[in-house]
Amino acid sequence: MSHSTSTGVVTWPADIAADYRAKGYWEDRTLGEMISAVADEYPDREALVDGDVRMSYAELADRADAAAARLRDLGFEPDDRLLVQLANGWQFVALTLACFRAGVIPVMALPSHRRYELTHLASLSESRGIAVPDVLRDFDHQALAHELVAELADLDVVLVSGTPRHGAVNLDEILALPDDGTERQLLRRRVDEWNPDPDAPACFLISGGTTGLPKLITRTHNDYVCNIRATTAVAELDENDIYLVALPAGHNFPLACPGILGALLAGAKTVMLPSPEPVRAFTTIAAEGVTISAAVPAVAQQWIENQARTGGNQLESLRVLQVGGSRLPDEYAARVGSVLHCTLQQVFGMAEGLINATRLDDPTDVICTTQGRPVCDADEIRILDPAGADVPDGEPGALYTRGPYTPRGYYNAPEHNARSFLDGGWYGSGDVVVRRPDGNLVVHGRDKDMINRAGEKISAEEIESLVYRLPGVELTAAVAMPDPALGERVCLYLVPQEGRSFDLDEVRDHLTGLGIAKYKLPERLQIVSSIPTTKVGKLDKKALREDIATQLSHSQ
Repeated sequence: MSHSTSTGVVTWPADIAADYRAKGYWEDRTLGEMISAVADEYPDREALVDGDVRMSYAELADRADAAAARLRDLGFEPDDRLLVQLANGWQFVALTLACFRAGVIPVMALPSHRRYELTHLASLSESRGIAVPDVLRDFDHQALAHELVAELADLDVVLVSGTPRHGAVNLDEILALPDDGTERQLLRRRVDEWNPDPDAPACFLISGGTTGLPKLITRTHNDYVCNIRATTAVAELDENDIYLVALPAGHNFPLACPGILGALLAGAKTVMLPSPEPVRAFTTIAAEGVTISAAVPAVAQQWIENQARTGGNQLESLRVLQVGGSRLPDEYAARVGSVLHCTLQQVFGMAEGLINATRLDDPTDVICTTQGRPVCDADEIRILDPAGADVPDGEPGALYTRGPYTPRGYYNAPEHNARSFLDGGWYGSGDVVVRRPDGNLVVHGRDKDMINRAGEKISAEEIESLVYRLPGVELTAAVAMPDPALGERVCLYLVPQEGRSFDLDEVRDHLTGLGIAKYKLPERLQIVSSIPTTKVGKLDKKALREDIATQLSHSQ
């Protein structure tokens, strides 16, 4: 039997919470009721486009209410958790809103996750159910979901977008429209009564995980609405905008910065795409009149190169391209305006809270060479040296933050919280930044053992711990190697035991067999006789990163 989430949620101190309320950062309204209010105001306005599916605000709200009631009828109670592993599509949006309305907490997994990650997330969240595609990109998500149900005590419901097997529930039937107007009115009254506490979790996001498997980030209705409002304001998004979702929708960036939820709260239109592949993305931008989208640097680079090669006016409606997830190289930042003919908004933030962004009217040098400044005037920032002292502007240091949408701790993770938070609730993101005198931040990298592959954060420690399960490994170290398209890829240094040999395929097959996501697999293997250590005996990752960077530069 799953426990109440309240036992694992770290709350803001009462006096600080009261101050956030008094100043209007926390509105004490839930995402579900707020989006329903937008649907009441603009019932006939188009809310959501997914291929041939076009949905008005009224229809989306009706589907969400009906699904909320059906989730309750399936046995889901307020505060139950539902692991959501859906591809970008209308079902993701409708199910997420249904969870908000029913008081069920969606746990935002990614389609790329496999057994290893899903087992951990379902266990940590004590999820009652899992929502999956049937088969996606040749992977049988439904089969894996049934295996997880057989293994995990709390998990007992499989919702499938596709053809259900083995007693699974058809997600499309859960999300079907109510039969008629009378049923819609009855459903609405029933669902309105379930409106959760605005301080309760709206959803769980997943962390990048610097020390192994991902942690759960509690986002309450109050703090997430604050996050959405602030990012909506700096993106200057309103009801006339058309927002393209091409990154995985369960990520904080396309979900709420301002993302899907920001577009819905503004009365704007959201267009879903399964991937940001340039040809289809550009065709969709032209067909739908898309005005704003979000990309990671590797995607922005592909879009720039595609547009430079093909030309044409498919992007003439595009007003803003937000780029975040990792630092966009300055040379590509300069080309967004000249090649894509839209305004670049650099976004540097974290699912754990703080979002920084350049402003649309900032000078070109700010837009192209910085990662912006906090989006909310209640965001607090400290930049500290290794001894914990504040550094002056212009000096690099570790970023710490707190504010009305930066939670005070990970969910049910006291040991991680002791490492990641300072006294007073300051969260250490692991980023090394420089603050300029104008308040804009420039990101200089990470101070933790993290690899950032196209915006997906990969824990070196996690990869190493799994490689050590392979017989014959004496010593191993995973490090980031630079990559012009993806930012970084995983390079694995390995010292074999005497008489043992390895190749990259063997290591990748071993990790795949353990069920990890494909994006985490090493893409280069360096067999060495020893690995350098620091003065305190730790593996010298800095030396290894420099070694592989030098090798790559010499091979070009």
